[in-house]
Amino acid sequence: MRKKLYLMRHGETMFNEKKKIQGWTDSPLTELGKAQALKAKAWFDENGIVFTDAACSTSERASDTLELVTSLPYVRLKGLKEMNFGKFDGESEALNPPLEAYDTFFAVYGGGETRAQVGKRMNETLTRLMEQEGHESVLVVSHGGAIANFYRQWEEDAKVKKTERFYNCCVLEYTFEDGRFVLERIVNPNRPEGD
Repeated sequence: MRKKLYLMRHGETMFNEKKKIQGWTDSPLTELGKAQALKAKAWFDENGIVFTDAACSTSERASDTLELVTSLPYVRLKGLKEMNFGKFDGESEALNPPLEAYDTFFAVYGGGETRAQVGKRMNETLTRLMEQEGHESVLVVSHGGAIANFYRQWEEDAKVKKTERFYNCCVLEYTFEDGRFVLERIVNPNRPEGD
């Protein structure tokens, strides 16, 4: 049976606003972040999308976002957490390495995770979630890095390709069938002006 996964990034947080690396450290949604979640909710409503189930990471920024989008009961899953940036968590984004070093940098120099580790745990968690009976249209709220690493796991099968960053409250719509995730579309209802 073909199912739908709506994988969404949380709204803007105080750390996003202050340009801080935000992994397992949490910070609250800003007023803009709350407005972004409500704009995403409006997009779901306008497109007649109804969820059978919902889940999010154990970070409050994810659960707070989810609660603004739906009143469904939901589960919080550790496997949906953001990448662990180790000792770099909470530090300035200026400390981020060049893209070519990003795959293992935080594991080697910070005691965190590799991109591959994040992608693997996201894939395992989302597969278990989608394989549950009755989970036909599932909203999942996670994080930019975690979503990007999951996207890489299934990029080859994607019907659309990532052409810009995953903005706060962007939505990746996947179909799930026979253990495979296929990306059908990426919606960025909160793309900043000029981007």
